[in-house]
Formats: sequence, C-alpha cells, structure tokens
Amino acid sequence: MDLNGTAIKNHSGEVNGKNHSHKGHHNGSGHINGKDKFQNEYPVFQLQERLTEEQKKFFDKNGFIHFKNFISKEKVNDLLLEAEAIQNDWISKDYKTINGVPIKYGTDVDGKKIVQRFAFINQHSEKFASLLKESRLKGLFELIGTADCRIGETEKDGLVFNHYINTDESNYSQLGWHTDALRDIFQGQKIMPMLNVGIHLDNSTTDNGGLRIIPGTHNKGIGTMLFKKVYFISHKPDKKEIGLNVEAGDLTVHDGRLWHRVARSPFTGEKSRRRVMYVPIVTGKFTPRDENSKPLLYQRLISITNK
Repeated sequence: MDLNGTAIKNHSGEVNGKNHSHKGHHNGSGHINGKDKFQNEYPVFQLQERLTEEQKKFFDKNGFIHFKNFISKEKVNDLLLEAEAIQNDWISKDYKTINGVPIKYGTDVDGKKIVQRFAFINQHSEKFASLLKESRLKGLFELIGTADCRIGETEKDGLVFNHYINTDESNYSQLGWHTDALRDIFQGQKIMPMLNVGIHLDNSTTDNGGLRIIPGTHNKGIGTMLFKKVYFISHKPDKKEIGLNVEAGDLTVHDGRLWHRVARSPFTGEKSRRRVMYVPIVTGKFTPRDENSKPLLYQRLISITNK
C-alpha cells in the first residue's frame, strides 16, 4: 500500500511534478522488529514555482513531501566548500554560540575538529543567504496557506547545517524523536503552523541511518504532539516510521508537528557521513534572534544529547 492508501506496483515515472516510484525501509533494516522483511514506497516530486493539487493533498495527508534535484550536484559541492571555510573561521575564533544557539563541535575521521551543527549559517555567507532567496521555496508557502508565511532567515535557528558522522569522538551522530513545535512552547508562544525544509548534501539510503518520520502524526492533536515520545531522549524505532532515501541536491519538507528523528548510521568513518541543511518556514509573531539572545531549553537539549 502507498501513503495515499492505494496499492503501488514497482514502476518508473517522470519526475515532472507527478509521482515517481521511490523505495525506503521501515526502521532502516528492511524488517519489522527484526522479523518480517518489507519495503515501503512513496511518491517523489519535482519542485516548481507552484505546487500541484496532488502534491498538496499528499502533504496534507502525510505531513511530509520529497522533491528531487532541487539544486545541482555542482551547487552542492560549492556549498560544502563554503561550509568548510566557515567552519575553519568559527574554530579559529572559538565561537561557542551563534545568536544564542550553541554550536555543536566534534571530531572527523582524521581527528580534525569540525563543526557538526551550524546555526544561522546563512548570516555568515552570501552563498547560503542567496540560496534562501530561491523563488521555488516561496511556492512551499501554499502548504500552510496563510498570508504571514516567511522563510525564517533570522528566526528559530535560521539555516542550520548538520554534519552527522560516526567516530569515536563524534558529538552528533543521531537526533532523538521530536517535533519542531516544541520551540514555540519554550518561547512561551502559541504553537503556530511551520514547515521544516531540508536540503540534502549527501546521498543517503535508509540503510545508512538518516531521517525517520511517522506519517500522519502532524494532525493528531496536542496530546500526541506533546506526549507521544520523550523529546530528544528516545531513539527507539517506531513500527509506523518510514525512512527517506535521498540524493545530494534533493529537498524534503515536513510539518513542524510531525514526529521525526535522525537515526544513527550503523557504519563508522567516512561511510557514515551525512550532511543536510534545514531552514524553517514560519508564521505568526516575528521573533528574530541576535547576538544578545540566550539559548532556549530545547537548544540546550540538542547540544548535550544525541551523540
């Protein structure tokens, strides 16, 4: 069965805004609780200036959507080089926080110190800042549909660059179950509609860890959103979770109320490397962060958990 509730057979299709066959595994192992083998398929799309009705219906039902080839492989390589330059600058200056958000440092496979979680990287590079001006991103506003939608360039954590890798001294190889709506709660605000937009910079199959989501949990009410899992602490696979197979340059979107996690790669060293950026699309009161901002509780939790 597909995520629209109808049977999908193995097929190929053009990636032109319509469905394109794509495979993933529950729990990243291809097994339910280590027993019965199975696969999951979900449609992937191509992002244009406007969303199709099919794309909007899929997102409304499942709380996520996957677009192929949002940026080119050449653009991906350019951004990776730019991030490395910013990393070297932050390490040399021994930055602890950016706009009150703790920086997460770790160690690469060669023993070199690296930044494993950048916040507001768009404020430190014109290349990253210009990426957020891409006109197709505004087309995603339709998934919320209110007049106050905006890209959170100066809000939440801005454009976040995550660098997951398994080494003996890595500090960021996974991220526990959570919803993004928790941020509003810790800011003392009403939970507002938001989207988290991921731009993937490495090829990553479900067998190598990566994003896990529980489709449909974005519309189950406040109780499910607050208490379904132990925020950031719980990493246990869920029998209803699915994993996303992504390639460098792909874009994914999930509703801020959707339960999701990042699974640790079963591999160590170079094979475990996964880099992905996230930027929020937000609504409601404008709440920018600056150099005088203090860390929020959820930001402290991220900084001390998920090794």
